[in-house]
Amino acid sequence: MKACVLPPPLRPGDHLWVTLPSGTLRELTDWEKGLEVWRSRGYHLHLSAHYQDRCGYLAGTDLDRRTALAEGLINPQYRGVLTGRGGYGGARLLEAWQWPLDTCKWVVGFSDITALLWHLAQQGIASLHGPVITTLAAEPQDSQQRLFDYLEGRPVEPLRGEGWGKGTVTGILLPGNLTVATHLLGTALMPDLTDVILALEEVGEVPYRLDRMLTQWRLSGLLDVVKGIALGRFSRCQPPLDQPSWTVEEVLRDRLGSLGIPIVSSLAFGHDGANPALPVGVVAHLDADRGVLSIPQP
Repeated sequence: MKACVLPPPLRPGDHLWVTLPSGTLRELTDWEKGLEVWRSRGYHLHLSAHYQDRCGYLAGTDLDRRTALAEGLINPQYRGVLTGRGGYGGARLLEAWQWPLDTCKWVVGFSDITALLWHLAQQGIASLHGPVITTLAAEPQDSQQRLFDYLEGRPVEPLRGEGWGKGTVTGILLPGNLTVATHLLGTALMPDLTDVILALEEVGEVPYRLDRMLTQWRLSGLLDVVKGIALGRFSRCQPPLDQPSWTVEEVLRDRLGSLGIPIVSSLAFGHDGANPALPVGVVAHLDADRGVLSIPQP
């Protein structure tokens, strides 16, 4: 995979499009607080007409959500696209649909938005794995600042975790949710993982399910071309107390430790805690001896 093109930096005063490509809104308090964070930074937000729609667990029909996403990408008034929440449904929009590539804009989100960010990287355009509107207000101040620093073209601090050894590697950073990424395996939506540093996080999957997904990655052969792995937070993934099980850490070590590539775990990104922004599709450095993931200045 080659490094992606960076969209132009954002500036206070810019107009941004807000839409929900995946799950429907469940409540409005966190939504309103997240919008206020962006507005307090001087940005003008425009909400898609269907942002409160509900179609089962989806935020409207596939057609309406796809149309709303395309509006943010195509309309020259908007300098970026902010996603409202994760949930499920993003990948449904990509069936028999291509990104409009005549403009290059920032798209921000994580969790289920992984499918959109990875497919955008496949088209050669960088995006940002970071807080959605409904999680932004709960982010610590330094995490919020990191989001705006990167989008506005300022350098960000490295993330520090637990290094597993095997030295230092430089590659194209591809952060995302493990479950969503696993469901892209074997599809035309999966980017080329050659020379990639995978950065994975997860929520709510017990150890045997993590084992099953990582085993599928091993069997796919794609991990053979990956240069390094950065592991974020695996929250609410503990096994039931009354059932025999490996721990999350034991599963990760068992399924990934034998790959012979640099790996850093316990990095502070993902669900249920600080979720510092990570660019998708840009060059990054992974030091598995010191346990550091660093992002060069945009």
